[in-house]
Amino acid sequence: MMPQATSGGTPTGPPPPGMPSYGGQGRPVPPPSPYEETALIPPTSAGQPSPYEETALIPPVTGAGPAPYEETALIPPVTGAGPMPAAQPQPHPQPQGGHRAPAGTGSHRAAPAAEEPAADGPAYGPATVTGNTRITDAQRARAEGRSPIIDPGTQPALLTAALGLLMAGGAALGWFGLLVPLVVLQGLTAAGWFRLNGMWPARQGIALAFAGALVADAVLLVAGRENGPAAVVGTLGVWVLLCLVLQLRSNAPADDRLHGLFATVASAALAILAAGYLAAEADAVVVGGISVAVAVFVRSLPLPAAASMAVAVLAGAGAGAVGGALTGLGTQAALIGAGAAVCAVIGHRVAAYDYPSRFVHMTAGVALPLTAAVPAVYLLGRVVTG
Repeated sequence: MMPQATSGGTPTGPPPPGMPSYGGQGRPVPPPSPYEETALIPPTSAGQPSPYEETALIPPVTGAGPAPYEETALIPPVTGAGPMPAAQPQPHPQPQGGHRAPAGTGSHRAAPAAEEPAADGPAYGPATVTGNTRITDAQRARAEGRSPIIDPGTQPALLTAALGLLMAGGAALGWFGLLVPLVVLQGLTAAGWFRLNGMWPARQGIALAFAGALVADAVLLVAGRENGPAAVVGTLGVWVLLCLVLQLRSNAPADDRLHGLFATVASAALAILAAGYLAAEADAVVVGGISVAVAVFVRSLPLPAAASMAVAVLAGAGAGAVGGALTGLGTQAALIGAGAAVCAVIGHRVAAYDYPSRFVHMTAGVALPLTAAVPAVYLLGRVVTG
């Protein structure tokens, strides 16, 4: 039995066997595609949102509104309307042999003459002789392999001379007049010796050495000038033991602890030794301060090293004789002046060793000449004054 046709020519009734069924719209319903059964994203029909749109990092671009990336793009999108941005001219290498294209020809004009390097010279500046101006004199001397001895110079020598004259004037006034410049000398000695040994920062060691110097000053003021050596030696012994205990408690490596122990003990010993000015005779301190001031200033003059040392000692002896005339010690004070000058020259030389920095020159270079002169001032002062 065949299906009956409608007035429009479309057959009605059930389809014959083996033929696909038709929908209500008069169109055949296609069988499902094989890939739909295994697709990761299910198919979507018209008018429904796609499942991936709910988890997409970038929302889909619709026909209306700007694209999402346009809001954060570094370079704005180029649309069809409006001129394109002008292209930046790129430099072209010059041909070898020094020949250049004439100005005004070709697709690009030549750059101004002021911006072109010279044809007969390199594009970099002239070679420097002094090197990097930011490095210090000590660093430059070390890099060039020069002598590790760098003298402090005139400015530290003037500061040493000023401090020596202050100590001489303070000694003429009495103990308390001498105490103020002496404390300054001890502080410079403690800080300068640590930096001279290459240890920085060393605030704890500097504070420990300076504290020992202050304790020695206090003990001398209490014990009196006649007990000065015992006060200095006793304070030094206690401070050496204290430095040893502190270094043993340190967590630094063994080599660093040993180096720190030596530097701390030496700095404390020098700072405490400077307290010997309080134990020396006042007239001897006046002569010694004047002699050191003159000797160090002469030593800073631009003379050969050996001649400068000899002239400095002679000048110190002459200044000692002048100081003896002022204090009543007579010409025998020249002996004190010569001894103090020799010790000051040695201290000045120590402050110039091993590529010292500017900080070393302004601390150890100022203090060590005066600190090194303490034994000569004390011992020779007792000999001259009887």
